[in-house]
Amino acid sequence: MGKKILVVDDEPSIVTLLTFNLEKAGYDVISANNGLDAIEKVTSEKLDLVILDLMLPEMDGMDVCKQLRQQQIMVPILMLTARDDELDTILGLELGADDYMTKPFSPREVIARVKAILRRSHQTDQSIQEVITVGDITVYPNNYEALFKGEEMILTPKEFELLLYLVQNKGRVLTREQLLNAVWNYEFAGDTRIVDVHVSHLREKIEVSPRKPIYIKTVRGLGYKLDEPKK
Repeated sequence: MGKKILVVDDEPSIVTLLTFNLEKAGYDVISANNGLDAIEKVTSEKLDLVILDLMLPEMDGMDVCKQLRQQQIMVPILMLTARDDELDTILGLELGADDYMTKPFSPREVIARVKAILRRSHQTDQSIQEVITVGDITVYPNNYEALFKGEEMILTPKEFELLLYLVQNKGRVLTREQLLNAVWNYEFAGDTRIVDVHVSHLREKIEVSPRKPIYIKTVRGLGYKLDEPKK
């Protein structure tokens, strides 16, 4: 059985193009042409990834993404947009999308992105230690689980992967480019905003005061560092 992917787009030509190439690459594909149908299929099907267009009838991609994350449905989301707009990109990431691509795109690039997301999301490398603890953060890499003060953290796949990479490199200064390449697993055209957005999400979940972080610290001009908080 291949990984199951939901393609959500109201343009039949896009759905046909993506379905053909994804199936050719070995994936099982289902589709939806509006936001409401997308919500129904995500909640009723066991999916590994959603490719979600931004501009949809009845409920747009932003609202679909927001509703899924509010329901704590953390299936990876690759958002598509015809608008090369910085605000759209940042908003989509802030709402919980794992990645984004702007139209027009090549099928080869889509497949590369899909493989990267799925490879990271379902990685169970047994060489990774079973438990990593930093302060009140406990990460179980093989179970894809993280706790903060004993309570399970609700994280998107990319938030988990970013947290895991940070705790694995505790005390090291990591540039945005390093984080981008390690977590997103490909060159992201130098666009490091995706890193900043996900760091902000993590801070909201582990910092008493996100503006004065004691775990994930900004190293001016370089990047970020996760530290053991001082007692």
